[in-house]
Amino acid sequence: MVEWDLRRNFHIRNVKEANLPKFFSDRIVEKIGQAAELYYRLVMLVAPAGAGKTAALQDVHERTAAPLVNVNLELSRRMLDLTERQRALQLPRLLAEIVGASAADVILLDNVEVLFDVSLKQDPLRLLQGLSRNKTVVAAWSGSIVSGHLVYATPEHPEYRRYPLRDFLIVNPEAVA
Repeated sequence: MVEWDLRRNFHIRNVKEANLPKFFSDRIVEKIGQAAELYYRLVMLVAPAGAGKTAALQDVHERTAAPLVNVNLELSRRMLDLTERQRALQLPRLLAEIVGASAADVILLDNVEVLFDVSLKQDPLRLLQGLSRNKTVVAAWSGSIVSGHLVYATPEHPEYRRYPLRDFLIVNPEAVA
């Protein structure tokens, strides 16, 4: 069992170094087509930081012309002059405005970490699902899949989140192992 895990991790590391962003972008394009049939048209690109999520989203952007949004940057700009309480109350509306500003049927969201800020008191997955009812949303998630759950951070971290794998599609490096 340990040897298999070591080989599997070695394989993922080699694929990552070789062409993981290309793998991601091919799978994202495939999942975008599948998402069109779902209630929540949400595709989660799940991998740890530095795994190539941004490069993959940039490739999908170039291939499909879907808008690519840096959520941290855009939300921070809009919340700069708001109080902490106003930020928590306004974030869902501001995020919906950012996503709704494009007439495109597909939107790519990168750098969504601000959604996990404890002071904002948000449920990141629920926000993304809400956005995905009106258009297909592809979101980069810096986390992992553990025991059938989508995970962000570690249990002892204040931003820790854990969700069952349902109501969204997944693209992650585990699929190549």
